[in-house]
Amino acid sequence: MALRAANVSDVPKLDQVQENAALALCSSRLITQCVNIEGSDDTKRGFKFGKFVVMGHRGSGMNMLQSCDRRMKSVKENSILSFISASKLPLDFIEFDVQLFINLFSCCHVCGRVCWPGSLDFVSFLVRFSTLSLSKIARRWLHFGDLECGFLTFVQVTKDDCPVIFHDNFILTEHKGELIEKRVTDLTLDEFRSYGPQDEVGSEGKSLFKKTKDGRIFEWKVEEDAPFCTLQEVFQRIDDTMGFNIELKFDDNIIYKEEELKHILQVILQERPVMFSSFQPDAALLMRKLQSTYPVFFLTNGGSETYTDVRRNSLDEAIKVCTEGGLQGIVSEVKAVFRNPGAVTIIKESKLSLITYGQLNNVPEVVHMQHLMGIEGVIVDLVHEITEAVSHFVDAAKDGEGSGLFAEEGKIQVKTKPRFSSEELSFLMKLISEFIQS
Repeated sequence: MALRAANVSDVPKLDQVQENAALALCSSRLITQCVNIEGSDDTKRGFKFGKFVVMGHRGSGMNMLQSCDRRMKSVKENSILSFISASKLPLDFIEFDVQLFINLFSCCHVCGRVCWPGSLDFVSFLVRFSTLSLSKIARRWLHFGDLECGFLTFVQVTKDDCPVIFHDNFILTEHKGELIEKRVTDLTLDEFRSYGPQDEVGSEGKSLFKKTKDGRIFEWKVEEDAPFCTLQEVFQRIDDTMGFNIELKFDDNIIYKEEELKHILQVILQERPVMFSSFQPDAALLMRKLQSTYPVFFLTNGGSETYTDVRRNSLDEAIKVCTEGGLQGIVSEVKAVFRNPGAVTIIKESKLSLITYGQLNNVPEVVHMQHLMGIEGVIVDLVHEITEAVSHFVDAAKDGEGSGLFAEEGKIQVKTKPRFSSEELSFLMKLISEFIQS
């Protein structure tokens, strides 16, 4: 079945598929830059994505060693090779996950800065360790225009205060048949670099293993392996035209006091234009409280997992957090949006942006449907496949006459006629319905 840009007339709620449902696509490509909104009631939101956004997860995509799909084991995630490989696509935007580790018993002030074991003032790092000037670094964070694709990566800080790109809290190797697990922030940079492939020809590093969420352990083997990298190397080797976006992560097992959050955020905010996002509602709200210049998004899995903080348990709560706190948008797990498509209308009427993440975003048809629904972007692992698919259906949409589709009372509605056949549409709707139930 060939799926092309299509106009849609009446799509039912996604978990109640009808045989004769129909689809639509917006009539024209979105404008090619993020727009600052001034002089209107939209000032709280501050900006909107200029077109459909695709973000690469950990560069060219995360490694899923347990998968039989070779694409999930193609290039080493979070490596310079992965970033460069992804940057050959039409990239404008890089997003970093920043994990903040804090020892609540030894947090202290030094020369007006906040210091804690295993972490570092980011601005101080960039000034001390990067050859780039602070003004040049700041300019990199301003690239919100022409957003089409970017990276989602993860930053941690070694024991000797060097930020490195690595997703998991712990790194695993094997010695004499025994698995050895160490926390990344307990390692020095040299110790961290001793794992995996080495830059020096003929040099062999420690073997690498990776633990899945369900506890299974796999040897970390990919088709194109490469050493891990530091944040400094990312600044130096990734083209200056790319902007960066920071997702601020916190330990779910720690209850942070507002003063502690304030210290952390003020350190990062110094002269550094960033776009923030966080799963922690209080952290996201505090980001907005501390500054009103840069956009802040609230991350939610929309109820896929249950937390003691009810604000994290549904899209409705996420909307409430954003509207009451003056945040700019929501980053939601994609299944939550498909289970509650009516939320898209509420989010748009609330003048909030919406992007999604999750494994379903590696399915072109699912991404296509989100574009039809008016969702503004997706975070994906299969960067090449999804960017190619997006370019096809977005370009094809230029010839359409519809104004996009929107959800109301659990339905997705449009103003134009469908271009999918009833058989294609029925298959697509059933496919997505099965996906969200899995």
